[in-house]
Amino acid sequence: MSPTHIIDNSKLTNAFLVVLVFVCEILTSEVPRPRGVSLSRAPLYPPGRPFKCFDGSKSVPFTHVNDDYCDCPDGSDEPGTSACPNGVFHCTNAGHKPLNIASSRVNDGVCDCCDGTDEYAGGATCRNNCVELGRSAREEAQRQAELVKAGKQLKTELSRKGMEMKQEKQAKLGELQRSKDEAEKVRDEKEALKKQVEEEERVALEYYRKLEEEQKQKQAEEEAAKNRAEATEVFNTFDSNRDGLVEVAELQTRQNLDKDMNGEVSEEEAKYFLNNQDSVDLETFIESCWSNVKSYHVLDGRKFEPSGENEESQAEGEADDMLEGDDNDDEGLEEEDEDEEAPEEKPASRAQPRDAPATITYDDDTQKIVDRAKAARDEFFEADRQVRDIQSEISNIQSYLEKDFGPEEEFATLQGQCFDYEDHEYIYKLCPFDKASQHPKSSSTETRLGTWGQWTGPEGNVYESMMYDRGAVLLERAAEVDQGAGRLRW
Repeated sequence: MSPTHIIDNSKLTNAFLVVLVFVCEILTSEVPRPRGVSLSRAPLYPPGRPFKCFDGSKSVPFTHVNDDYCDCPDGSDEPGTSACPNGVFHCTNAGHKPLNIASSRVNDGVCDCCDGTDEYAGGATCRNNCVELGRSAREEAQRQAELVKAGKQLKTELSRKGMEMKQEKQAKLGELQRSKDEAEKVRDEKEALKKQVEEEERVALEYYRKLEEEQKQKQAEEEAAKNRAEATEVFNTFDSNRDGLVEVAELQTRQNLDKDMNGEVSEEEAKYFLNNQDSVDLETFIESCWSNVKSYHVLDGRKFEPSGENEESQAEGEADDMLEGDDNDDEGLEEEDEDEEAPEEKPASRAQPRDAPATITYDDDTQKIVDRAKAARDEFFEADRQVRDIQSEISNIQSYLEKDFGPEEEFATLQGQCFDYEDHEYIYKLCPFDKASQHPKSSSTETRLGTWGQWTGPEGNVYESMMYDRGAVLLERAAEVDQGAGRLRW
């Protein structure tokens, strides 16, 4: 086709609108009707016939219409004057939008109609700018139509992406469910194997547990015997009159029991070591008094070590002070310490279970069982971790699929995004389907306004606004997002 035959649709449309405006002006000018009456109501004002009030209350001669006197209670006889307070004046506004105004505004000196017809006798000079206003209105309407069209296209694209995302999530959920089933089977197998080898381990270690108990019992008995022997030796030393009792007076002769280091052992100090008694026999001394005496007593240059760490802190310092300057005693103490050194500990065996004795080395067969049990536990824990990881993914996808992203999933792409809005003092952050928060411009400390709750739009358009509630507890915060108007209320 030759270029000269191509028709510009936009120019054709504009030309058609101009012609339509002129046609409307001609038609409106040719239809006879009283001033202030619309074309649709022109038949209600037949010339030459009595006019009947719209409310049916009365009829008046047609000459009484627009005579600047209100005859009808509803003001229908005075559409073109301001005589009736409840009258209605119609602006034809050819080329723009028709308009109804209160008849009280007729001839009030203010141009209400763009064609100026409301000020025909008001003294105001009104320019007829309906064509210009109509053109601007049509341009704005076209702009709005283009926005609506672009919005529909965007919604279609967002819906397509949202549907794809939903389908992908659903497919992924199915895969994860199958993976979880397989992982649970593996975990169950690993758990069964773990229980089996742990039972073998328990049986194999039973001998060593009994051996450890015997060793502990023997050690306890030896320590008890040693402690009794030491206590008996000290008791005999204190019992200077050999009457089988240790008395306060006998302890007052022992300068090493001078607790306050004032040069004498008082009765109160002596009774402290006898558990506040005047005298005690051997059994009472061992059971009730030895723990106090042991921390202080020095016999033949030997220091009896206290049985507990708490007793050591004070007693050692005082005993050392008493021994200071006595070289022979120091040498005796050093020899005693060397003689009583603990035997060297054996290294802990490898791959020992948590409840196994730490100083026992297993034979090769037992060690292999212990190693197998440890490996079985490690494999089970890894298999169980994989099940939990898959379940976590499943829960996240299920949470996603339960959210209402619109009837066509058009809001789904907003998930995971965040948007900031600044005002004079605060920066507001909205993360759709997650949270709403704010923080001062002068600080990064964030206050949670709310967590995603639900759609709260009006009936018929519920997706117009979003509610984020359960915000900062002390402030009982909440935020409502109006999508249509782009407002944030909190």
